[in-house]
Amino acid sequence: MTRPLFFATSLVLVAVLAAPGEASAWGRLGHRLVAALAWDDLKPATRAEIERLLQGEPDPTLPGIASWADELREHDPDLGKRSSKWHYVNIAEDDCHYLQAKHCPNGDCVVEAIRMQTKILADRSRPQAERLQALKFVVHFVGDVHQPLHAGYGRDKGGNDVQVNLNGKGTNLHSLWDSGMLNAAGLDEAAWLQRLRAMPLAVKLPRSPLPPASIEWAEASCRIAVRPGLYPSRAVIGQDYLDTWRPTAESQLRIAGTQLAATLNAALGG
Repeated sequence: MTRPLFFATSLVLVAVLAAPGEASAWGRLGHRLVAALAWDDLKPATRAEIERLLQGEPDPTLPGIASWADELREHDPDLGKRSSKWHYVNIAEDDCHYLQAKHCPNGDCVVEAIRMQTKILADRSRPQAERLQALKFVVHFVGDVHQPLHAGYGRDKGGNDVQVNLNGKGTNLHSLWDSGMLNAAGLDEAAWLQRLRAMPLAVKLPRSPLPPASIEWAEASCRIAVRPGLYPSRAVIGQDYLDTWRPTAESQLRIAGTQLAATLNAALGG
């Protein structure tokens, strides 16, 4: 489910792809924010290894690769297709309890993709190209798994089938959470980073993020997705919905940055 992310300062609520498993989490801006927040908390050794791996990239920064996995369908259709299910996991129908045999039997979900790609990244015996690709996937998927609807209901494709109308503009619930709520605030990337960096961290880090605590992250996101009111009772919604739920989206971005840093430090920090 490669779910489109938000574009820096646009106030337009973009309609997201409605095909099963086809949509992105957070949007371009959101993924950049997660990566920038993570960079703040990286150990010097981790930063040095990331900088080494990113040499030669068009934008050799963590935010610069954060949306790479959502762009694969354009630049590498085969890999984009093979990795399309790695962006999400549907567990809301099972009370947000992840069962690998049921929800991810072939490893094709965000929970197992994070584990698999982190393992590749941490293995310094592997070719640099493999580890660079794994870094790009890890940065993106840790962001994805913290978007609540990426761990939500399969029956409505993570909210893609739920149509809503915000201030006269039609969209769907998944797109609203990916980008619409944050874009509607009218902040640019720098202002968002200042805002998010000032937030207290409302999460307890796992004792050992290697292998990553991706099950816990997915289940926590799912518990948000099923909260009363997240699915609006009517299609027409307004500022009250944004005021109620934007703080949750902001908190998830903040948590994702911290969890990504912990994962990268464990994989690369020596």
